[in-house]
Amino acid sequence: MPDTPHRLPGGVCPPPAEARPPRRGQGELESQVLAVLRSAKGPATAGWVQERLDGDLAYTTVITILSRLLVKKAVTRTREGRSYVWTSAADEAGLAALRMRRVLDGERDRGAVLARFVSALSPGDEERLRALLAGAAAPDDPPQHGPREPGSRETEGQ
Repeated sequence: MPDTPHRLPGGVCPPPAEARPPRRGQGELESQVLAVLRSAKGPATAGWVQERLDGDLAYTTVITILSRLLVKKAVTRTREGRSYVWTSAADEAGLAALRMRRVLDGERDRGAVLARFVSALSPGDEERLRALLAGAAAPDDPPQHGPREPGSRETEGQ
């Protein structure tokens, strides 16, 4: 069977793979969309986002990216007339943290995953993580295993 090029509707042949622009990395479009939304002075439409993105992304692609970010709680949307306006709810660091959380949520042994993660950190990152964890407890959070509040009804035997 002869090698015939795959034709698109209308008889047009697609460009060869080497002529196409390289594919974006995983999450790159999401990061770009979030950056555009953060640059907005308020809620923005998908069309506004599309106009400000580099490249020629289809409107439907922008909507798909925004919808995925909505599921990840990285953006919010509000109905305005017949369409939606979108607002960034996370920065790039927040989006990366959401991805990390999603990976962790998909694992059976969270403790083992966290232990491996921490053991693979550089000494500087481990130190940063320890400092963040030490400061994570809010001042008004009750201690988990510390002294009891004066006048508490709890007894030592419980």
